Amino acid sequence: MEHAFTPLEPLLPDGNLKYCLVILNQPLDKSFRHLWSKALLRACADGGANRLYDVTGGERESFLPEFINGDFDSIRPEVRDYYAAKGCELICTPDQDHTDFTKCLEVLQKKVKDKDLQVDVIVTLGGLAGRFDQIMASVSTLFHAARITCSPVIVIQEESLICLLQPGRHRLHVDTGLEGDWCGLIPVGQPCHQVTTTGLKWNLTNHTLSFGTLVSTSNTYDGSGVVTVETDRPLLWTMAIKN
Repeated sequence: MEHAFTPLEPLLPDGNLKYCLVILNQPLDKSFRHLWSKALLRACADGGANRLYDVTGGERESFLPEFINGDFDSIRPEVRDYYAAKGCELICTPDQDHTDFTKCLEVLQKKVKDKDLQVDVIVTLGGLAGRFDQIMASVSTLFHAARITCSPVIVIQEESLICLLQPGRHRLHVDTGLEGDWCGLIPVGQPCHQVTTTGLKWNLTNHTLSFGTLVSTSNTYDGSGVVTVETDRPLLWTMAIKN
């Protein structure tokens, strides 16, 4: 079975994907308002509420998340009090074995199920800048996401997008006009022993990707507008977003 997907479709004004939005504790960029306006559900993971609060001054009542969750070690007291007073649900998830991002996906998936929503993708803002250990925690959450939700999870920040391709065959449409110049396939956690692609400038044919041997970074497209990827192990796809 081939999985077809347009990673940047949520950023299109006329995109048709149904998605939920998760905000992490990182600066929000210009795509925030567009993504917020079309999301089915909106959530903040702990300090992500600070970011939302700070960028919506003067119009905060138009940007109220359905819930905020986390261990609440990052959310500022005045931010927590504001959203609580406005009726936003605050859900304490103190588990220290998982990130607030992972726990947010668990809560979100429960709400999607309870509301019987049809969700094509979960869009996450933040998680790809600042501390390297936190960036890797975002990548780790994509691996956890496979057991939490059947919807793909994409992470967007500034000029970068990442998502985890599960074993199988994938058809990625990269013809929205929002794609930047570079893309890559990164084998995180374990080698991928059989990776075959089309649509890239430097394609792979039953190649093994692993750290210390071959990693497909700084790749680009062949102009066809479609990239296919077949992999035997979970494989991280990353791509540039045009400024």
